[in-house]
Amino acid sequence: MAATAAGRLLPLLLLLLPLLAAASTVTYDHRSLIIDGRRRLLISASIHYPRSVPAMWPKLVAEAKEGGADCIETYVFWNGHETAPGQYYFEDRFDLVQFVRVVRDAGLYLMLRIGPFVAAEWNFGGVPVWLHYIPGTVFRTNNEPFKSHMKSFTTKIVDMMKKERFFASQGGHIILAQVENEYGDYEQAYGAGGKAYAAWAASMALAQNIGVPWIMCQQYDAPDHVINTCNKFYCDQFKPNSPTKPKIWTENWPGWFQTFGESNPHRPPEDVAFSVARFFGKGGSVQNYYVYHGGTNFDRTAGGPFITTSYDYDAPIDEYGLRRLPKWAHLRELHKSIKLCEHSLLYGNSTSLSLGPQQEADVYTDHSGGCVAFLANIDSEKDKVVTFRNRQYDLPAWSVSILPDCKNVVFNTAKVQSQTLMVDMVPDTLQASKPDQWSIFTEKIGIWDKNDFVRNGFVDHINTTKDSTDYLWHTTSFNVDRSYPASGNHPVLNIHSKGHAVHAFLNNMLIGSAYGNGSESSFSVHMPISLKAGKNEIALLSMTVGLKSAGPYYEWVGAGLTTVNVSGIKNGTIDLSSNNWAYKIGLEGEHYSLYKPDQGNNQRWHPQSEPPKDQPLTWYKASVDVPEGDDPVGIDMQSMGKGLVWLNGNAIGRYFPRTSSTDDRCTPSCNYRGQFSPNKCRIGCGKPTQRWYHVPRSWFHPSGNTLVVFEEHGGDPTKITFSRRVVTSVCSLVSDNYPSIDLESWDKSVSDDGTVAAKVQLSCPKGKKISSVKFASFGDPSGTCRSYQQGSCHHPSSLSVVEKACLNINSCTVTLSEEGFGKDVCPGVAKKLAIEADCS
Repeated sequence: MAATAAGRLLPLLLLLLPLLAAASTVTYDHRSLIIDGRRRLLISASIHYPRSVPAMWPKLVAEAKEGGADCIETYVFWNGHETAPGQYYFEDRFDLVQFVRVVRDAGLYLMLRIGPFVAAEWNFGGVPVWLHYIPGTVFRTNNEPFKSHMKSFTTKIVDMMKKERFFASQGGHIILAQVENEYGDYEQAYGAGGKAYAAWAASMALAQNIGVPWIMCQQYDAPDHVINTCNKFYCDQFKPNSPTKPKIWTENWPGWFQTFGESNPHRPPEDVAFSVARFFGKGGSVQNYYVYHGGTNFDRTAGGPFITTSYDYDAPIDEYGLRRLPKWAHLRELHKSIKLCEHSLLYGNSTSLSLGPQQEADVYTDHSGGCVAFLANIDSEKDKVVTFRNRQYDLPAWSVSILPDCKNVVFNTAKVQSQTLMVDMVPDTLQASKPDQWSIFTEKIGIWDKNDFVRNGFVDHINTTKDSTDYLWHTTSFNVDRSYPASGNHPVLNIHSKGHAVHAFLNNMLIGSAYGNGSESSFSVHMPISLKAGKNEIALLSMTVGLKSAGPYYEWVGAGLTTVNVSGIKNGTIDLSSNNWAYKIGLEGEHYSLYKPDQGNNQRWHPQSEPPKDQPLTWYKASVDVPEGDDPVGIDMQSMGKGLVWLNGNAIGRYFPRTSSTDDRCTPSCNYRGQFSPNKCRIGCGKPTQRWYHVPRSWFHPSGNTLVVFEEHGGDPTKITFSRRVVTSVCSLVSDNYPSIDLESWDKSVSDDGTVAAKVQLSCPKGKKISSVKFASFGDPSGTCRSYQQGSCHHPSSLSVVEKACLNINSCTVTLSEEGFGKDVCPGVAKKLAIEADCS
C-alpha cells in the first residue's frame, strides 16, 4: 500500500517542482527591495483597472513597459467588488484577476494596494456605502464592525491572489502589497483609537502570510516589518521611520486633480523628471507614477464630489483613451539613464558634495570601480556652471544631470529632447442608424409617482438615497395673499444646502440652479422669483455629485437642503424650512431603466425628428453609428448642461461642462523651475473644465448603437458629437548642448569628447507619414510647439534640409551640425533646431 501511495504521489510532486522552483524571495534592507537575493531599483506606473475597460488593459500595460516601467501599481476598489455584505462582483472592469494576469503576461511586477480604504479620488474612498449604515460602524478607527468587514474583504482578495499563485512567493509577480492608505495624515484626529487601528491594520495584514512585504504609505508610525512610504510631489528628502527600511515613493503626482469649475493644474515634464532624478540620487529605490493614466468618467460612482481627476496635459484622452503622463518619452530616456546607474546606486558608497550655494553632487562608488553622479542645481532662477572632478558642467536652473561614469552627462532633466505629439479632437457628427434618429422622454417635475415619505423639515440627502441615485425630489407649497403683488416688492427664493447641487422649480418652471465645488460643497443661492396670488408650488431637485473620498470621519459629511425661505414679501419672510415636504428618491427614467438597451421599445419614448432644445429634465435617445477609424473616441458634451450619458447601456458617466473662471490664476506660459503646487501652471481659464468624455471603442457595435442622455437643466442635443483624438503634428526643439549619447549602446569605457552632435528625432504614429514641414529653423529659434518663431540667427537652408530628411516617411532624424546645414551663418551663437511637422 505504501509503495502504491508513493507511486501516486510521484507524478504530483513532479508537477509541483516547476512551481516550487519558480518561487521568488522578496525581502528588503535599507537600500532597496531584494528579489531573489538581488537588490532592485524599480520604476512603477499606476493603472487602476476599473478606470479603463478590459480591452484597453494590454495596450496600457505594454505602453508602460515600453516607457521603462518594471512594475504596475493598482488599488483594489472595495465598493466596486463587495456590492452588498458578502456579495461580490469581479466581472468586466472589475475583473481583478484578469487584470493581474495581463500584467503578469507582460512580464512586469505588480504592486497591489488592497487598502481597502484607498481614497484615490474615488467615490467614498472605495469603502462601500452600505457599511456606513451597519449599526455602530465608524470608519478607519478602532471600531469592531469596520475592522471585521475590512479584514473579511482583505482576506477575500488575498485568497483570490493565492489561488491564482500570483504572489512572488508562489512563483507569481506581486512583490508588494499595501494595507490602508495615507492614514498617518489623519490618525491624530482619531486619538487613541487611531493609533490602535493603525497597529491592528498592520498586524492583520502581516497575518495574511503572503510571503512579500507589506507597505503603508504616509504612515509615520508604521510598525516593524511594514514599510512606510511617501506620497508627494517630491520625496527626495523622505526618510523611512526605520534605518532598516528602503526608501519607496508610492505616489509621484505628475499632475493634480481638478474640481468642477476650476482650471487645470499643469505639471511640466521637466519638473516631473527633476523630482524622479532627485529621488534616486538621494537613495530612493522604488518610484511609482500616480497616475500613469488618470480617473475616467465611467459610471456615476467613479469620483468623489466634483472630482474630474485630470492628470493629462495635452488633450482630454490619450492614444488609448485615457489620460497619461506628460512627455512620457522624456521620462523614458530618464528611466534608461537611471538604469545605467543601478548597480552603483544600490551597492555603492554614497557621498554628497557641495558644488555651490544651491548646487550639489550625489556620488556613488562601488568596489568594482563603478562611479555614478547626480549633479543638481536646485536654484529655481539661475543657470549655473559647476566644476566636478576637474570638469565643468552646465546645469540649468532646477535641473539634475546624470553621469553614469562620473564623467559623461547622458541626461539632464531640463533638456527635453523627445518630440511632442500635438493632438486635436476631430469631430464626427452623430451618424443616425435609423431615419427617426431621436426619441425623448420628459420627467415630471416633482413627485412622479407616489411620494416615498412626507416629513416636516429636511432630511440628509445621502442618508436618504444611500447613494443609489444622485437625485432626491423635495416638494411643498405655500399661499400668497391675493393682494399680491404689492408695489415695490421683489420676492427672492433663498436656498441653503450642504451640497452638492440643486435645481429649483416654481409652479412647474425652472427658475435656477446652484452648485458647490470641490473646495466647498455647501452653498447658498438667492433667486429672484415671480409669485402668483394664491397657491404656489415649489419643487427642489437636490443632487449629489459623488461622495467625499477622504478626511477624518468623512463618512459623516452630509448633503442636502438645510433652509429654504422666500423673502421680499410685504408681510415678511415666508420660512419654508419646517413645512410639510414630500420626498421622492430618484428619477422616473432611472426607475424604468430607460438607459438600458432592452428599453429601446419602451412606450415611454416618443420619436421626434427634431429633439427639443433647452428643455430641463429630458431624456434623449438616438441610434448612432460607430465613428470611423481606430482613433480613441470622446463624446463632446459642450452643448449640454449637466446630466448623465450611456452608450449601449454602458455608463459613460456624469457630464458637467462647467466653465472655469476667466481669472482662475491661469498663466500664458509655464515656468517649470521651482517647486510645483496645484496653484501653479494652471490652464483652461474661461473654458469648460470637462468637455470630452471617453467612450471606449469596445463599447460600440458595428452599427445600431444606442446613445441615451439625461439632461437636467437644458441644452442642445443636436450639437453633441463624437470626436476622435488624432495626432496631427509632431514638433521638437533641441539645443546643440543637449546630451547626445545613445543610451541604448553607450559604453562607459568610451569617453564623450563632445564630437557627437545633438539631433532632433521625429516620428508620426504608426500608419502615418510626415506630410509637410510647417516650421524649421536652425539658429536661435524660440517659442513652443505651434508657436515657434525665428530668432536673429536663422540658417536659410533650414526648411529644405528638414524636408529632404523627413518628408513622406514615418520617422526621421536631423543632426545639429555643419555637415547637415552647411556653413555656420552665426559664429559664436549657441545653436538650436526647432521643427514642427504635420502627420497624415
